[in-house]
Amino acid sequence: MRALWSGVIQFGLVVLPVKLYSATEEHHVRLREIHAADSGRVQHRRFCEVEDREIPYEEVGRGWELPDGQLVPLTDEDLERLPLATRHVVEVLGFVPGQDIDPISYSRPYYVGPGGPSADRAYALLVEALARTGQVGVCKVAVRSRERIALLRPRHGVLILQTLLWQDELRDPGDLAPAAPVTDRELELAEVLMREFTGVEVDQLRDEYRHALEQLVEAKVSGGELAAPPEPGPAVDLMAALEESVRAARAHQGG
Repeated sequence: MRALWSGVIQFGLVVLPVKLYSATEEHHVRLREIHAADSGRVQHRRFCEVEDREIPYEEVGRGWELPDGQLVPLTDEDLERLPLATRHVVEVLGFVPGQDIDPISYSRPYYVGPGGPSADRAYALLVEALARTGQVGVCKVAVRSRERIALLRPRHGVLILQTLLWQDELRDPGDLAPAAPVTDRELELAEVLMREFTGVEVDQLRDEYRHALEQLVEAKVSGGELAAPPEPGPAVDLMAALEESVRAARAHQGG
C-alpha cells in the first residue's frame, strides 16, 4: 500500500512516527451519463468564464471565494505553508471509553503504520494499552485538506485512525421518533426473535446490486423478460407477525 500521509502521533512526551494508509475501498457501480433523447454520451467540460474557452485539466487550479465573489488563487505551495499544527501531527487530546463515541459520527478509517523500525516498540505499546483498557484516543489531524477530529483504536494488532464528523455535520432527526407505546409482551417476543437471529457471517454477505444490474442490461439488450422482484407481504398485526417470525426462525434453526 502507498502511504497517503506521514507524520507523528504525539501524546504527552511520547512522539511516535507513523504513516497513514487507506483502510477501505468502495466498489462503485458507475453508470454513464447519456442524453436521454438519443443515448449520446454527456461530456463535462472545464470552461473558463474569463477567457470564454474550454481549458485542459493541467490549467485547473484552486481558489478561495471571498464574500464579494472575488477568487483568491491558492497553490499547493500555499497550502503547504498552512499554519496548522495537525498537518503532520496526530495530536492526542485524551482517552475515553470506546463505547462513549456514537457511531453516527464515524467518517473514514485509515490504517496507521509505524514510520520506521525505531517506532515499532512505541507503536506496539500503544496498540496493547488501548486494547487492554478499552479506551480510544481522541485526537485531531489534518488529512486530505481538512482538519478532522478522530479516534485512535486497535484492530487485530494494528492501529486504526477513525476520522469523525464534526458535531455541526450531524443532522437533527427532528420528530422522526414515533410516540406509539409498546407492550411488555411485544418486547418479550421481539427479544426472543432477536436471540433466534443471533449470529451473522458478515464476511459472507455480498453486494447483489451489480448482479441485478447486469441482469437488467442483458434483458434490455436481448429483449428478454426480467423477473420481477418479490413484493413485500401485506401488513399484519404486530403480535401475530412477531409470533409467526419466532416460529419460522426456530423451524429454520432446527432444520
